[in-house]
Amino acid sequence: MTELSLHTIKPAQGSRKKAFARGRGEGTGLGKTAGRGTKGQRARSGGRSGLEHMGMRRVLLRIPKVRGFKSHMPHLQTITLADLERWFAAGSKVTVEGLKAASYIPARSSGAKVVQTGALTKALTLIDIATTPGAKAAIEKVGGSVGTAKRISKKGKKTVPNAKKK
Repeated sequence: MTELSLHTIKPAQGSRKKAFARGRGEGTGLGKTAGRGTKGQRARSGGRSGLEHMGMRRVLLRIPKVRGFKSHMPHLQTITLADLERWFAAGSKVTVEGLKAASYIPARSSGAKVVQTGALTKALTLIDIATTPGAKAAIEKVGGSVGTAKRISKKGKKTVPNAKKK
């Protein structure tokens, strides 16, 4: 066995393949235009490299695209009068936070809207929850109420959100 030193190191058999000489005569099979075709940008020296761009194109075509449209508008969770009848006792205060805490609506939802589906027999107080006109009438018919929570502004005044200014 020979001594291992810098001048005796050789690559493994078959690990290195000699580059084929292109454009060195018609007899080689890749003479004259050297496999580049005739004329054009890609035939010139320094012309656009096909591998970089085509490879990236294939990668882009293979990855799944995010199709469709995701709205950034807040979407209210729909709650029926029958749901309120089932979930809450008579005289309860219903808030969005309470609905989220009880897992009746997703925690990430921006709010809720009550629609007139089913019947309501209990008087409930809805605070900061949107309602359809029919649902509001049904809630008020059984002695309930629909309103907004009074909030204190930075100036110390009680304000009602979305109240029209005179």
